[in-house]
This record gives sequence, C-alpha cells and structure tokens, in this order.
Amino acid sequence: MAEIKVPELAESITEGTIAQWVKKVGDRVEKGEFIVELETDKVNAEIISEEAGVLKQILAEEGDTVLVGQVIAVVEAGEGAAPAPEAPVAEAAPAPEAPKAAAPAPTPVVEETSGERVVASPAARKLAREKGIDLAAISPVDPQGRVRVQDVAAHGTAPVASVAAAPVATTGPVIFTPAAETDRVTIEKMSRRRQTIAKRLLEVKQSTAMLTTFNEIDMTNIMALRKRKQEQFVKDNDIKLGFMSFFTKAVVAALKKYPYVNAQIVGDEIHLNNFFDIGVAVSTEEGLVVPVVRDANAKNFAQIEKDIAELAGKARDKKLGLNDMAGGSFTITNGGVFGSLMSTPIMNGTQAGILGMHSIVNRPVAVNGEVQIRPMMYVALSYDHRIIDGKDSVGFLKTVKELIENPEDLLLNS
Repeated sequence: MAEIKVPELAESITEGTIAQWVKKVGDRVEKGEFIVELETDKVNAEIISEEAGVLKQILAEEGDTVLVGQVIAVVEAGEGAAPAPEAPVAEAAPAPEAPKAAAPAPTPVVEETSGERVVASPAARKLAREKGIDLAAISPVDPQGRVRVQDVAAHGTAPVASVAAAPVATTGPVIFTPAAETDRVTIEKMSRRRQTIAKRLLEVKQSTAMLTTFNEIDMTNIMALRKRKQEQFVKDNDIKLGFMSFFTKAVVAALKKYPYVNAQIVGDEIHLNNFFDIGVAVSTEEGLVVPVVRDANAKNFAQIEKDIAELAGKARDKKLGLNDMAGGSFTITNGGVFGSLMSTPIMNGTQAGILGMHSIVNRPVAVNGEVQIRPMMYVALSYDHRIIDGKDSVGFLKTVKELIENPEDLLLNS
C-alpha cells in the first residue's frame, strides 16, 4: 500500500482544497501519473502517485480542505486484481445496498451515469447533487467545457419553477421558500484563491497609506513606431511588439531615477531594492495573478515580450509555479484591455507602487496652440505614501510619460 499525501509546496502554504480527482477508486495508476488537482492560495498543484498500482481509497472529496502531509488517497502497489474482481462485486452489490439506500442522501447522484468524467467546480457538483441533476446533461458556457455553478443553476431553473408553482395554487398565500430563493440568488462558495486575493487586497488597504496620482500619455509616437517596426520585429523575434515591453522599459528607467518607488517597508526599515523584477498582472478564470519578469533591466524588448507571453500562457493554463510569482519589486497592470478608462489600482503585497495602464482613446488635445485629435491614455500610480513623497510619485509618473511619448529615448536608458 502507498499513501498519497498533500506535499509541501512552500513555507507559506499549509493547506489546500481538492479541486478535482482525475482518477476514481478502482482505476489503474502509473508511477508519476497525475491523479488529483489541489487548489492552494497561490497556484493549482498537480499531485502524482509515487507508486504504480490500483487506486483503492479516496479519503478526501472534491471541495474538501486538506492540510500539508494529510493522507488523501491509498494506492495498492503492483498489478493487483482490483479492476477484474470489482466488476462482479458491483453487479452483486445492488441486492444488499437496497436497504441502505434510504439512509445516505448522496447515493441518488446521477453524475456517475456518464461514461466520461465531467469537469466541474466543487460548488457545481454540490448544487447538482442537491438538485439531482446529471452533470453530463448540462451544457456549460465555459469554452473549455468546465461546468460551473451558474450552469447548474440555469439548467435547473425550469424544473424548480414548475415545482414551486404547485404549492402556491393549493396553499393560498405566497410564501418565500428555499426553492424560490434558488431562482433569485445563486450562491457560489469563494475559491481558496479568491479568498486569498480578497484578504490580501484588504490587508494592503488597511496597512498602507495608499495614494494615487494620475497623468495622461500621448500614444501617437509609440503607435507610429510599432507600426513601422512591427513586421521586421516579428520576422526577427517570432513575437509581436506590444506596448508592455515599452512600459516595462520605461518603468525600469523611472525606478532607477526614483529608487524609493522600488522599495518596501520591513519593520522600521526601508529596503531599497537594487533589482528590477517587474510583476505583470494577468487576469485568469480564478482571479488576478501577478507573475514576474525577472531582471527586466537586463532584457531587450523581444525578451520581455516573450517572458510576458510565456507567463500569461502559464497563468491561463494554471501552470504557474510559486517561483513565477515570488519576489517582484514593482507591478504593472493593464485595465485598458477590458475597456477601463481610469482606475486606482491596489498595490501588490509588500511593494510600494503599482502602475495602472488604461484604454487608448482618441481625444481632442492642445498641441502647439492647436486642437488636435490624439490617441491618449490615462495612467495611474498608486503608491505607499509612508515612504514615497508626492514629489517622487509625480516625478516617477512624469518620467514614464516622457519616455513613452519619446520612445527612442528608451534606447538611451536601456
């Protein structure tokens, strides 16, 4: 017998939530095969079996919280006779199980009727069990086929409404019942990662003197430069030249000029970072994550674009490791990709500043005494006022503005 335990992932991670079992009891398991997905505060971890054999027991269900070191499954080593003998046992089982059927409520679950295992969130599985809905019969909105609680709720709306209508006709007065409440409100348990995001954002708001300053950037020159150089850039580097590499380079140059924006408070000390690890906020299904571009000051535009593309892909595929997100010194977030015109971003962890980019909008502006239509972007710097004064924050943002408006100057600051 081999026990499958929750592994140690990092010092700060002590527990996780079972997101999905890939194998079922009785399935054959190979050594090193991925059998269960564990959702933690920071990343989703794939837990493998250290032994080849048959999965004999599952000791924690999807949605359960488990601790590091806890045994969550048992694998019987060797070929075993489990798959063959279990078939006859399953056929003989209905006779003795008939009297027990009245006791356990979970037995009427229909989701096992499908030949393929349906990928669904723990909350969706729970709601499906309560409603007696077969997960395989639900058409999910998610393009990847993952069934979420909203899909289950939408699927069950019609039956619940018809059931609720009958008592009203016979009873007389309309009473607000749990069934009617399900129609009006969908309750979804916060994922572990969403809970952590909420907790940390609240901690930042409560433990820092956060302030935001704004400026606007004329994007005319940088857009013209990208248009001129894009074809050759793609040909040479096999990746598109985006805005993020320009902003990363501009941020690094501004951090060198205003080092307190690249600092953090530790106790009663100010730690000035002499490295430039720039976090780039990426939106995923489960919330915002901030992977880090290491040593951005030592990388060219192509290297930065490739790092950002690789990290964003890993984030969306849930393949980010703890090392991908640890230790950033400053963060850039781009709300413009969602259409945001202006916002006040919240700082990330113990960092002292975050730059917010926004939508590029054609607006009338005064240029050399004339009104012209220019592509303009509002930018915002949220910063910890305990260590960054207004002069430094405004100077930092003004430096970023000047470098983006004159992108060739970035070459002189690289």
